[in-house]
Amino acid sequence: MKLWVGLGNPGAKYAGNRHNIGFMALDRIAADHGFTPWRKAFQGLVAEGRLGTEKVALLKPETFMNLSGQSVQAAVAFWKLPLADLTVFHDELDLAPGKMRLKQGGGHAGHNGLRSIHGHLGDNYARIRLGIGHPGHKDAVAAYVLHDFTKADAEWLEDLLRGISDGAEALAAGDGQKFMNAVALRTAPPRSSTTNEKSEAKAPAPQPVEDNRSPMQKLLDKFR
Repeated sequence: MKLWVGLGNPGAKYAGNRHNIGFMALDRIAADHGFTPWRKAFQGLVAEGRLGTEKVALLKPETFMNLSGQSVQAAVAFWKLPLADLTVFHDELDLAPGKMRLKQGGGHAGHNGLRSIHGHLGDNYARIRLGIGHPGHKDAVAAYVLHDFTKADAEWLEDLLRGISDGAEALAAGDGQKFMNAVALRTAPPRSSTTNEKSEAKAPAPQPVEDNRSPMQKLLDKFR
């Protein structure tokens, strides 16, 4: 069994915040793959389902971001899971909007949700880092992450969430590269073939038609 945790803050006030992109990712997976309705458990909301042959539990902690570790630890203890089966989806300031990286272990880089999980469980778990961009100055970070995505963000955000859902089965199976490829097909699709454009560019210019009219015929044609 796998446990996937999305980080965010509970309640309608925070639902559209950049900080809540982890919640959004899990909501899309649950909706697209027929997971059970969300139910309260482990100081959070849980939905369960299958992705391919793997059973997966989704957890959205409702402890607020800086206490996320309490909820995650309770779920890990209940299912007696090794940290190798834990994956956390979270917002990432150091990635451009719409970019995604899969990371195993490492530091929390100041992210309060990860910091809390580290404190309760250590750092040997997988993370799905979901880029939201940086406001440009560290003093602006708090307001930035607690602000809703803008209308201009809607397209890349939708592509990213769809890609995550597309690749969810591969991620559950442990194929990180296939998962990332599925996301890339949504967020950075290959360009359409330019074969026709190249053919047109290389086509020879039309040659002028030889004028075999006599001088008298040319003169008469001018006055028609």
